Amino acid sequence: MKFVGQTSRSFWTRFSQHFRDFKCANCKSKFTHHLENNHSIGPKDNIMEVLHSTSKGKLMDTLVRFHIYKITPENIQINDKNTSKSNIIFETIVQEENNRPPSS
Repeated sequence: MKFVGQTSRSFWTRFSQHFRDFKCANCKSKFTHHLENNHSIGPKDNIMEVLHSTSKGKLMDTLVRFHIYKITPENIQINDKNTSKSNIIFETIVQEENNRPPSS
């Protein structure tokens, strides 16, 4: 399962907050709720990945929506499914990515 989100904090700070919430059984975030119900928490590098690094704003919001859109058909996301709406531009990008030959 995957959760796509954004933070203006450092990645380590955000991971530490999730870890603290998990240890204290404080399920404020979908990420922490998912861990509590389905998985144990592991090292940051094993359970979290930086997809993009940019300033918060419209570009970051669009990148988050794209990555949620991209994983929604796989039914592996824990984001609110209502955040993924039909988007011809996103669909075109996903199709192009799927048609690219694997890199060596």
